[in-house]
Amino acid sequence: MGKESKGRVLFLRLLPALRDSGVRRPQTVGKRTRPLTLSRSLHPLRTGPGRAQQTGASWEGFALEAAARVLGKRSEELAFWATHSGAEVDLFWQEHGRNWAVEVKYAEVPRMTRSMTNALEDLDPTHLWVLYPGARAYPLADKASTLPLESVVGSWPYPQAGT
Repeated sequence: MGKESKGRVLFLRLLPALRDSGVRRPQTVGKRTRPLTLSRSLHPLRTGPGRAQQTGASWEGFALEAAARVLGKRSEELAFWATHSGAEVDLFWQEHGRNWAVEVKYAEVPRMTRSMTNALEDLDPTHLWVLYPGARAYPLADKASTLPLESVVGSWPYPQAGT
């Protein structure tokens, strides 16, 4: 869903918590931005002191919405997963009886985290992609790899993406 106001765009998506995760509050994913070109949103944005966290959150919202749109799923078919201990995955869905997951990281070189390891153990996804603003995909672990945001459209190795 998008709303335009005074040259800014607000994207909102409400992702329900996965029923078995133990977390009951839905996650609101949003991005409010000044008009930016797609190219500028895909690649790391250089910011001054104090703006990195705000930019990271905005970029992560943009990336999450881009992935959700490419998947072509309704909001009700997508979820986020979190535990009370702090482990989480930004986007979770099921397709043909298989689990899939996406974590979004605003980092130049994402690394495997304890949260991602917990997600792999608890959710047993077929694959976990870590979307980031970099330029190349690389493996992080068995069933986990990075994926540049610009690869989501067109060359995402998820079987249903773009179809």
